[in-house]
Amino acid sequence: MGDVKRIKEMEAALNECRAALDDLEKSLDGLDAVKEKMGALFAYYGSAEWYDDRELELPPDVKAGVLSEDLVYDEIMDARDASFRMLELAADILKNRV
Repeated sequence: MGDVKRIKEMEAALNECRAALDDLEKSLDGLDAVKEKMGALFAYYGSAEWYDDRELELPPDVKAGVLSEDLVYDEIMDARDASFRMLELAADILKNRV
């Protein structure tokens, strides 16, 4: 006869895994939806146009964080780090059948 406690634990594990995978799918869909914009942003950063735009006198109501050196650079590094983390996690899951 089976162990009811074990079944409950595994049912909870199943539900937790399903929720995490659902969240991951939504996050991946969101990232996929903005990847072209991300590519354009990363190409813009440091380009001649970016340097030209930094010289403009902007109205006070225009947000221009994109013209800072740190914000876009940090975004590039965050995207890189997240990409490596996704690769490492995927490799671990596939290799070890986690």
